[in-house]
Amino acid sequence: MSRSVVKDLQKFMQFPKEGVYSTVVVKTDVSNHTLMCLAKGTAISEHTSTREASVTVLKGKGVFVLRGKKIMMKPGMFIFMPKNAPHSLKAIENLAIVLSLSGSITQE
Repeated sequence: MSRSVVKDLQKFMQFPKEGVYSTVVVKTDVSNHTLMCLAKGTAISEHTSTREASVTVLKGKGVFVLRGKKIMMKPGMFIFMPKNAPHSLKAIENLAIVLSLSGSITQE
């Protein structure tokens, strides 16, 4: 992708009654940025990624567990994860995050 992208993420936030709503904000050959909106009480079980990743909290509260360490999620929090780092999360309130994956998709 060689063009710039500007989006008001507040306009894209949709909180389901349960589960996760997600939409890709930008995807290139080397990165993927996805807006994820989790309903209160939704949990994503422990998993890993073959790519480096970061999570930026936009709205709400939650608990993120990275390599066994609990991190309280609140607006403005930024969490970076190296590839293959075990992580999970749970939304305490409706929670909006941007998940960014970096590194070539062919590395997976």
